[in-house]
Amino acid sequence: MVLPTLLPDWEAGWHRPLLPLGRRVMQHWQQTGDLSAALNACNGPAGVRFVPQERLPEGVAYEQFIYDTRQVPTRSNWHDFFNGLMWLHFPLTKLRLNALQGEELARLGGVGATRGPVRDALTLFDENVALLQAPDALWEALAWKRWDEVFGSLRALWAESRLVLFGHAALEQLVQPFKGITAHVYRVPAQAGSCGDGPDGAVHWDAWLAGALTADHLRSKPFVHLPVLGVPGWWAANAEPDFYRDTSVFRPLRRLPSVLQA
Repeated sequence: MVLPTLLPDWEAGWHRPLLPLGRRVMQHWQQTGDLSAALNACNGPAGVRFVPQERLPEGVAYEQFIYDTRQVPTRSNWHDFFNGLMWLHFPLTKLRLNALQGEELARLGGVGATRGPVRDALTLFDENVALLQAPDALWEALAWKRWDEVFGSLRALWAESRLVLFGHAALEQLVQPFKGITAHVYRVPAQAGSCGDGPDGAVHWDAWLAGALTADHLRSKPFVHLPVLGVPGWWAANAEPDFYRDTSVFRPLRRLPSVLQA
């Protein structure tokens, strides 16, 4: 497979934490046309092997196959590229999410007509979560969708915060960024330590997440919404206050998220 002309912007705030492995995997992928081989060539402590999608037997759930074999079926596309990078950067968290999927599948007796609230929450986390470590004032304003504070009076607090995109579907969307891309934000406390760029920089958050995530906790969907191109420094257009007046993107609070409920 030849990679498309449009490539990730590795200098953008949402993709930069994936350096330098992102570029290395992409170069291997370009050379071989085999994304699973490219990911394996750069693999470290992920605890899994990447295999072509054809290795997934017909009728076997994707999550079940990973749980049983520690092999990740991989297509040569951007979606699975970013999924693979998350396995390389957050291996313990990805294994934990997969273990919870496997336990839920066992409890349900396999794949049913519906996924159920736990599997839905696990999939949402895997596909669309952004991890945020931020001062209390900024987190509270974000949870209440007080956008004039989040991006106005409290704007300077973003410099004291760390936001890392974990969801591989969100990362895929950001190859072609558009204003409406919205992530489900999960708060990382200060005691989880810091998080830098690259897999070595993510080890503290990875270890904390792997120990913190439980089925009951995720069932409550402890997330708040964030249109990611509103983050200061991530998109040139958001330097203008009018950027945030688009209520089709920066929507008012309609229902209390679980993080605000007693």
